[in-house]
Amino acid sequence: MQAIKVGIIGGAGYTGGELLRILINHPNVEIVFINSVSQVGKLASDTHKDLFGETEIRFSNDKNFEAVDVIFLCSGHGQSEKFLKENDVPITVKIIDLSTDFRDGSEGFSYGLPELQKEKIAASHKIANPGCFATSIQLAVLPLAKAGVLQNDIHVSAVTGSTGAGQSPSATGHFSWRNSNISVYKAFTHQHLKEITQSLKSLQSSFDTAINFIPYRGNFTRGIMANVYTSFDGTLEEATALFTSFYKDAPFVHISEGTIDLKMVVNTNKCILQLQKHEDKLLVTSIIDNLTKGASGQAVQNMNLIFGLEETTGLHLKPVGF
Repeated sequence: MQAIKVGIIGGAGYTGGELLRILINHPNVEIVFINSVSQVGKLASDTHKDLFGETEIRFSNDKNFEAVDVIFLCSGHGQSEKFLKENDVPITVKIIDLSTDFRDGSEGFSYGLPELQKEKIAASHKIANPGCFATSIQLAVLPLAKAGVLQNDIHVSAVTGSTGAGQSPSATGHFSWRNSNISVYKAFTHQHLKEITQSLKSLQSSFDTAINFIPYRGNFTRGIMANVYTSFDGTLEEATALFTSFYKDAPFVHISEGTIDLKMVVNTNKCILQLQKHEDKLLVTSIIDNLTKGASGQAVQNMNLIFGLEETTGLHLKPVGF
């Protein structure tokens, strides 16, 4: 097939840099422009130093939509809606948005969690990429919703790396604060709860129980570990069978019988799940890289589906295990 011509809007942040890292090695992609208002004219590798020696592409103010097949919107939350109102993107151009702006399905966007609705994504023109915590938590409970067995509250304790807060400096993001430290934020109120509930209701319409979510800021840079538990009447073997069946066509979701840790997924588009049964509770531990499966890698997975490619194309990435 001809190369998919790509434009990136908001390329100076972490998700833009991660997207560029993946796409420059994608066998079916030609990057036409990477737009950044703040970095116009600079080499992308001056900002994303991990790309030094990998690409000579420069940031521009280019918005030549006629020259591309798809644009990725990597600007901050609230900026995508503003961008699309201010710019006339041709209807022939696919849009993949990495912000929260359209995850409710507004403006014709489809929710882009492939493990939930792969066929709908493949037929869609505009994709709202899921949030990072939302991805990790949903993959831990979707099989239970599909089976209609979510009857009691869901409890979630999850920790994320500092890149989840974005590239702009903040009081809780700099090294001296994060190092040897941990803190809770947005307890019970995190913005990703809306999309998680939306997805669970799409599989189990009767779902109306609470999702008690305690997010933590971790003292590391990349990755999410979510520990999710709820009541489950069946055995561990029955739970494992539910999960194995649900994810049989999901190439990036793996179920481990042994202990799992973040280094197994960092730098990859994988989600690894471990199931444990404790009396009447099922505990599901879910790990992902927040910038890859939780953002840019999943965006590329969605692009692959939209353009009829094998969804793993360009995403065979080795974890940083040591």
